[in-house]
Amino acid sequence: MLLRLLLLLLLTPPALAQTPADTARLRRHLVALTTTPEPRNYQHLASLNQAADYIAAELATAGGRPTAQCYEVQGQTYRNVLASFGPDTGPRLIIGAHYDVCGEQPGADDNGTGVAALLELARLLGQQPALPYRIDLVAYTLEEPPFFRTPQMGSYVHAKSLHTAGVPVRGMVALEMLGYYDERKGSQNYPLGPLKWVYGSRGNYVTVAQKFGNGRFGRQFARRYKAAAALPVKRFKAPAWLPGIDFSDHLNYWQFGYPAVLLTDTAFYRNKSYHEPTDTLARLDMRRLGLAVDALLAVVLAG
Repeated sequence: MLLRLLLLLLLTPPALAQTPADTARLRRHLVALTTTPEPRNYQHLASLNQAADYIAAELATAGGRPTAQCYEVQGQTYRNVLASFGPDTGPRLIIGAHYDVCGEQPGADDNGTGVAALLELARLLGQQPALPYRIDLVAYTLEEPPFFRTPQMGSYVHAKSLHTAGVPVRGMVALEMLGYYDERKGSQNYPLGPLKWVYGSRGNYVTVAQKFGNGRFGRQFARRYKAAAALPVKRFKAPAWLPGIDFSDHLNYWQFGYPAVLLTDTAFYRNKSYHEPTDTLARLDMRRLGLAVDALLAVVLAG
């Protein structure tokens, strides 16, 4: 057994170093996002821009190559905030989260947790001496109604720009609500009732959701994420028409032929404060949010 272990250590190539996610930093990001003067939605452009400025500064501090993707909607200028890590050229992995909220609410889970995870991932990527491929982190604007499912979504603008430029994309991961967990029986709902018998009734896991026909990237990501995670993970694949399967920014990458997955705590199927004023930081689990980031980093570093 000892000889086998020594051989394994000698023959296994050195992995990139992984540092655990910092829950204090995750909390700090959430405080910054949820305490803007007005809710960070399209009707309060100053607060939306304050959130964008914060995200851009954090991405730059992490060591990313930051850029902004600005576009006009109804006479106002909105922007996606981007940062690249790793080589300048070659196929890239897109990881994104929207930073706007729906209506007059703080949006701690929706989607403060997705953005906080994105920023912590950026910090951890910036600590790597080298990355084997390009990773683009994108904070999207205008995901929420009234722009959802329209070309005004920030993720549509970004996905279209990649397609127009002929950029090769390995795949895309949408981070959408990753901080709410509930161990009580019956706390988890589903778009189809019988799914509870397959996936359980406790809202204590993260889901990797994707549509049928999503390709090798989706299968590989889901398998690797589940293997790396220190919290329960459910892999869910369904037709794109099933309610919830395309309820985030990944849907726009599907439209342009890119494989994409959704990483989520299942949103309104679990969190009853979805799109409500009660979607606050106090209801979230920083430890498990950190574990979700740890598993994501492990998958990214695995190549």
